[in-house]
Amino acid sequence: MWRDIMHAAFILVFFTITISVGIYSRRHTKDVGSFVLGGRSVGPWLTAFSYGATYFSAVVFIGYAGLFGWNFGISAIWIGLGNAFIGSLVAWRLLGRRARVMTKHLNSNTMPDFFGSRYDSRGLRTVAAGIVFVFLIPYSASVFNGLSHLFTTALGLNRIPYGYELCIIVMSIFTAAYVILGGYMSTAINDFIQGIIMLIGLVVLVFSVLSNHGGLMGSLAALSQFDSPTSDINGVFASILGPEPLNLLGVVILTSLGAWGLPQMVQKFYSIKDEKSVRAATVISTIFAIIVAGGSYFIGSFGRIFVSAEEATNPVTGAFASDMIVPEMLEKAAPPVLIALVVVLVLSASMSTLSSLVLSSSSTITLDLIAANPEKPLTEKMKVTWIRIFLAIFVFVSMVLALYSYRTHDMYIAKLMSISWGALSGSFLAPFLYGLFWKGVTKVAVWASFISGVGLTLTHLVLSNGPLFGHSFAFPTGLAINLASPINAGAFTMLFGLVLVPVVSLLTPKIRNEVVEHAFEGYAIKVAADQKRQLPEDEVQ
Repeated sequence: MWRDIMHAAFILVFFTITISVGIYSRRHTKDVGSFVLGGRSVGPWLTAFSYGATYFSAVVFIGYAGLFGWNFGISAIWIGLGNAFIGSLVAWRLLGRRARVMTKHLNSNTMPDFFGSRYDSRGLRTVAAGIVFVFLIPYSASVFNGLSHLFTTALGLNRIPYGYELCIIVMSIFTAAYVILGGYMSTAINDFIQGIIMLIGLVVLVFSVLSNHGGLMGSLAALSQFDSPTSDINGVFASILGPEPLNLLGVVILTSLGAWGLPQMVQKFYSIKDEKSVRAATVISTIFAIIVAGGSYFIGSFGRIFVSAEEATNPVTGAFASDMIVPEMLEKAAPPVLIALVVVLVLSASMSTLSSLVLSSSSTITLDLIAANPEKPLTEKMKVTWIRIFLAIFVFVSMVLALYSYRTHDMYIAKLMSISWGALSGSFLAPFLYGLFWKGVTKVAVWASFISGVGLTLTHLVLSNGPLFGHSFAFPTGLAINLASPINAGAFTMLFGLVLVPVVSLLTPKIRNEVVEHAFEGYAIKVAADQKRQLPEDEVQ
């Protein structure tokens, strides 16, 4: 009982700080630019921590670390390294500066707004807004699931009726409250505080997990005693490539390259203050990702030596639940004080992600659908009010989906997130990336990317979830790569878009030249400077 009280006290302190930041940040929400992007004046530390804290949540720490650590063993750490170097370092180096410059020049506040301005199409803007709202919901639901699995175990809520449901409802109300109060600046400041908690918690937790089996070598030796049903190699879970290297590659692609096309991630580039801040944020976010993502997957890779398949069972359905691996593992591996820190760690990671998700979705619906109607212009105050209304709606729908997925176990965390990332990045990654660098991208190519991203995701979802027109579809088995996996489907959708957009662009009519030149002229603005040397070179003595 005293342990539950201690955990509750930690959480109460965390909630108090977070709400206080929301109240403090309310003064920065006078107009849409300040509410959605913090006035494009956010410094490198806040932006980098916000990027990392949005990237890594309970989805990674609870869902992905548990599932892929169980499936791949120690080789799962490649996912964390891919997130750090592809999803953070390369993303900032390749996209950070150009996204900041072009979106500022086009006065774009959201990703759909960028598509509408860059490609001179109101239709693209509207459809992109719909894709964002619909497919951010399963991502948000997966974060709620991850939070609730840990909370019900750590706080003993699994011992009371409807404890899981109660946890999801409380988290939903709390998330909506502090984002409605402070907007983007509230999330940025809270992300910085939460990011520090995440860094400290992961470092301490890694040492705690390893100490239970005699350090790193002892833990690897224990892990090598397990055999994989998909590999004939003994001790393969302790090997650097693991039992399924091709399926592992699919996860790396989805979770690393996918970050480039997610609206809540890209929005961090829009808000950063200046060129110097971009360079600093690149380094900070990469180091943050190495510690947090690398640490999460490293911990998850040892799940088998702490938790049996019987212990990772959904109490409602009786089915194996990978989302329960990490909570059960921590219950055994960590002392009570450390579990309290872990609860706050996961809460920190998840609150930051949730706040960015709901802010991206609600601002997109308001700015790109409602306020985009030229016949009924809205004042800045009304725009902010509508953003807050849709924010509450988005949280409510996500909460309902999270409750449904727990009761049916039809949608585990990794599956929910894969559907979201596959559709969003499959639709947006290619036209956003090429649109920043290449003048030749056409409207038809962007439409093709939207259709393929959503179409491939939904088609795979239908085929992999039961009968279609009275007939069941079975993906081929026995292959080196699992075609039924939503992870691999999402990775394929992204890569397909990167090929599709340039091919279609070469075959379809170009966008008006003045539209393209206007978009790119922000990169080449000429700056006048005082001439310091007045005499020609040959007259200077």
